[in-house]
Amino acid sequence: MNLQTEFRNAMAQLGSAVSVITTDGPAGKFGFTASAVCSVTDQPPTLLVCMNRNSFANAHFKQNGALCVNVLSGAHQALSGIFANASLRSEERFAHDRWQVMASGAPVLSSAVASFDCAIDNCHEVGSHTVFYCQVQAIRISEQPRGLVYFNRRYHTVGGDIEVKA
Repeated sequence: MNLQTEFRNAMAQLGSAVSVITTDGPAGKFGFTASAVCSVTDQPPTLLVCMNRNSFANAHFKQNGALCVNVLSGAHQALSGIFANASLRSEERFAHDRWQVMASGAPVLSSAVASFDCAIDNCHEVGSHTVFYCQVQAIRISEQPRGLVYFNRRYHTVGGDIEVKA
């Protein structure tokens, strides 16, 4: 087994939240499914989002300079598949569920567990991926208590009945 295959197999054991990353602006409206999202710092609030450099949407995200990280709930497994399907056009993807906008103008999934509306502050090319550093401009948190994670190449729902504090 080569190191790349071994790396992928090991990374499958690292559970990750599933998000739909969206953008809109001069380059148009686009979105994709991602599990490579994490916090960088809270001063200023910044997220890291990774996207394959060969993605149909990569150049559009760079040109728009904005994105929204929409954290999916356990009920969004089908939506995750829709945004992961490279053969669908953007309008077909966004025909599912309800969408709004916040500060950046990127589409915000109305039923998301949480949405982080961001300006793309910087990006770097690393191997096969672009790493976007995204400054959070606005946040929306729902009362949805169950999130969608990807672990061992399968979807799982996590969470339970929790008290949401204001």
